[in-house]
Amino acid sequence: EVQLVESGGGLVQPGGSLRLSCAASGFTFNYSVMTWARQVPGKGLEWVSSTGSGGSTMYADSVKGRFTISRDNAKNTLYLQMNSLKPEDTAMYYCVKGPHYTGPYRGQGTQVTVSS
Repeated sequence: EVQLVESGGGLVQPGGSLRLSCAASGFTFNYSVMTWARQVPGKGLEWVSSTGSGGSTMYADSVKGRFTISRDNAKNTLYLQMNSLKPEDTAMYYCVKGPHYTGPYRGQGTQVTVSS
């Protein structure tokens, strides 16, 4: 059974940083593309970033230069380092198995709130 458990969210002031983690199990993590997505209440899911099995990375324009996606295949864990956070980054952040952010395997999410 695929399981994805996000952690690391919280309340942070504008300009601050957070690091999200996603613990994965139930599939061969090191062979899988992994994705971060986010959702604001009342709006659709938004793609944030993806990383390939070999460590390649892609970012949405809205987070490029501020967020860094990474993975530790030995620990089956995906990360999202978020720097220079803005109020518009406030959302529920989800870890998704695969390259498609609307894919069926998604964690329960971790809330990130950027506010002074």
